[in-house]
Amino acid sequence: MPPIMRIDVPDHNGEVDIKSAYIKGEDSFAIKLSSGFFDNPAMGIPSANGLMILINSHTGEPLAVLADEGRLTDLRTAAAGAVAAKYGSRETSRIAGILGTGAQARLQLYALMLVRPIEHVFVYGRNGEKAVKFKHKMEQKTGLHLTVCETAEQVVRKSDVVVTTTPSKEPLVYGDWMRPGLHITAMGSDAEHKQELDASVIEKADVVVCDVKSQSVRLGELRSSPEQMERAIELGEVTSGKRSFRQSDEEITVCDLTGTGVQDTAIARHVYHQLLDWEGVTDERREV
Repeated sequence: MPPIMRIDVPDHNGEVDIKSAYIKGEDSFAIKLSSGFFDNPAMGIPSANGLMILINSHTGEPLAVLADEGRLTDLRTAAAGAVAAKYGSRETSRIAGILGTGAQARLQLYALMLVRPIEHVFVYGRNGEKAVKFKHKMEQKTGLHLTVCETAEQVVRKSDVVVTTTPSKEPLVYGDWMRPGLHITAMGSDAEHKQELDASVIEKADVVVCDVKSQSVRLGELRSSPEQMERAIELGEVTSGKRSFRQSDEEITVCDLTGTGVQDTAIARHVYHQLLDWEGVTDERREV
């Protein structure tokens, strides 16, 4: 899996990332272009967009262009959040905290509900009007009761499991706010200029997990605490059973998700094969 390539577009508060990964033994792999232009919501359009290209591993031929507009990235990121919560949060976690009010905030809440018996949600967004809209929409969609908080601190102090979903350039969460048993999944930082967790969060956590250590220390939350990389565990080590995540209800656990090309290849392959199963899909090749 190569390092992420990123193109910054500072004039329009935007960025474009290119991710990829070849999984040994698989007959195809994906190359993904993913954009984030964070002023877009003010114009009534989503901040995230993109597409994936699936490549034949044996010949290099393009098999499919999945013009998903970033939807597959949203789904695989939410799926990673569900995995992080499954292994990192207490099984009895009933109170969720969401920082952010965008598409990923919605999907992360849905993902949490798949793995934990969530009953109440505290939410914080820098735009209070959007936070209220988020509350009403998600109450209708989920049947849960949501409370809009005035500060991120209120969310963290009241929750069993917190998910941060913002492109913040400065810390939103501090170690002094955390209490025993808390789990935090941070998925907003995927670039050198982003940071959602203060270094004190990583330092105070009993267990720190990330998707890829080399990527997290360069682009994610480990960047502010590089000395913590040695004790960090990769999420794949947890899911494979090689390492443990949460070992007691009193531990404070943190998982940093920067997003990986392996996830993109996995979901692109899955969708491609689903499409091939549809009637009417043809495979036409140009003549040599």
